[in-house]
Amino acid sequence: MSDPVADMLTCVRNAVAAERAMVEFPTSKLRVAIADALQRHGYIWDYAVVTAEDNENKKRLRINLKYGPTGEKVIQHIACVSKPGKRVYSAVSDIPSVLQGLGICLLSTNRGVLGGGEAKKANVGGEVLCTVW
Repeated sequence: MSDPVADMLTCVRNAVAAERAMVEFPTSKLRVAIADALQRHGYIWDYAVVTAEDNENKKRLRINLKYGPTGEKVIQHIACVSKPGKRVYSAVSDIPSVLQGLGICLLSTNRGVLGGGEAKKANVGGEVLCTVW
């Protein structure tokens, strides 16, 4: 697997398209930080790091997806911006606005994974990981 973030986002995108209640995949510190940022911004209910059923040494990240009261999808779109072949970095003054503020972009900064608004308030830039709306 050359891009674990893209794999995570693809798993979430596919689970939302299939209207699954949860999605599970191998864990890493960056994936947990992305899940935490998605929860802070209200795109998922919660997440947990659980032990794999087949091997107790492996940990998996379980994300409980969020849907509206009538079943509408909270995550309409989730896509990678930065890829292994082309990393995209942004200064604090150039942090992209997603759907004129209706969506978020997640940045990997020296203060952890932050949403665009949080990064502007903290006055930090970083690598633009993905956009969500």
